[in-house]
Amino acid sequence: KMNKHDHPCFSDGARHRMGRIHLPVAPACNMQCNYCNRDFECVNESRPGVSSAILTPRQAADYLDAVLARIGNIAVAGIAGPGDPFANPLETMETLRLVRERHPELMLCVATNGLAVADYADELADLQVGHVTITVNAVDPAIGAKIYAWARKKRRMYRGEDAARVILESQREAVRLLKERGVTVKINTVVIPGVNDGHVPEVAREMAALKADILNAIPMYHVAGTPFEDIAPLPAGRLAFLRDAARKHLPQMSHCGRCRADAAGMIGEAQSQEIRQLLRKAVEPTADPGRPYVAVASMEGLFVNQHLGEASGLWIFGQEDGKAALIDRRPAPSAGGGDARWEDMARLLGDCKAVLVSGI
Repeated sequence: KMNKHDHPCFSDGARHRMGRIHLPVAPACNMQCNYCNRDFECVNESRPGVSSAILTPRQAADYLDAVLARIGNIAVAGIAGPGDPFANPLETMETLRLVRERHPELMLCVATNGLAVADYADELADLQVGHVTITVNAVDPAIGAKIYAWARKKRRMYRGEDAARVILESQREAVRLLKERGVTVKINTVVIPGVNDGHVPEVAREMAALKADILNAIPMYHVAGTPFEDIAPLPAGRLAFLRDAARKHLPQMSHCGRCRADAAGMIGEAQSQEIRQLLRKAVEPTADPGRPYVAVASMEGLFVNQHLGEASGLWIFGQEDGKAALIDRRPAPSAGGGDARWEDMARLLGDCKAVLVSGI
C-alpha cells in the first residue's frame, strides 16, 4: 500500500529508508530560466536538467522494471525532465499510465514549472499521482522578469514581465487545482543572490495561502553558459535565515539533493555504474531475432513519404551482408475496415521491429 510519508523528497525521515527513480522522458521545455542549461548525454554533472539518455514511455517502463529487480527500496517513480513534463505531455502521461499499470504499489510524482500542469490535474488525480513539485521563484512579476527569459503557453510566446505574469498565474491555478484533488504539493524556490533571495518568505506566504504543503528553498546551482553564471554564491548562513523566515508560513525541506533527471536510488548517493548501464541499455534498439525487418510506407520505395493510413502497400527491408536490402513488398489492408484493418496490419508486420512512416 502506498504511504505518502514514504516519499524521500517530501519526508526527511523517509530519505534514509526509501529510494526514488526519475524517468527521463521529457526533453523539451516551455520556458527558459536564466540559471538553466539543459544537457543530454551528460554524466559529469549532478543537477536538475541533465540526463544520460532520453527514453520513450515504453523504454522508461522497461527500464523501471529492470531497476526494481535490482533495487528493492524504490518507493517513488517520478518525471523531472530534463525539460518540463508538461511541455512533453503525451510522453509524460503515457509513462505515468504504464508505470501505474505495472506497479500499482509505487508512488508517482512529477516536478514541473507549473506552466501547463493545470490541464492535466484530473488525469494526474485519476492516476493517483500523489506528489507534485512546482518551482515557484517569484510571486512578483517584476522579480520574475529578471529570472525568466521567455515562456510559451498554448503556442503563444511571452517575454519580460508578461512571461513572469503568465507563469505566476499558471502556477497559482496549478496549486489550487491539485490541492482540490488531494495531491501533495511541494514548492521549490531557487534562491538567486541579489535577485529573489529577499523574496523567499513572500513566496512561502502566498503558496501557503493556496494550501501548498512544503517549501524547498534551493541555492542556485551555478551553470556555465547561463546569464546567471557570474552571480556570487549565496553567503554562508543566508539560506538558513531564509528558511527560518519562510517556516513561519510553510514547513521547510532541507535535504534536497538537486537530483538529475535520471537519478535512481537514495537521495545523496551517486548513480551506480550498474544503473547507468541499465539506462544505456534501455535506449538500445531491441535485438529480437523474431523481428528482423523494417517496414516503410513509401510511394516508390526510396523516400519515407506516405501516411500509414494511405499506404496501399509496405516495403519490407532487412539486412544482407551488413547492408539494407529490399526483402518484400506487402499489400496493406484496405481502408474502411475499422479495427479489423489495424489487426490485419499488425499481423502483416509481425516480423518487423519498426515501421517508418511520414504520419500515423
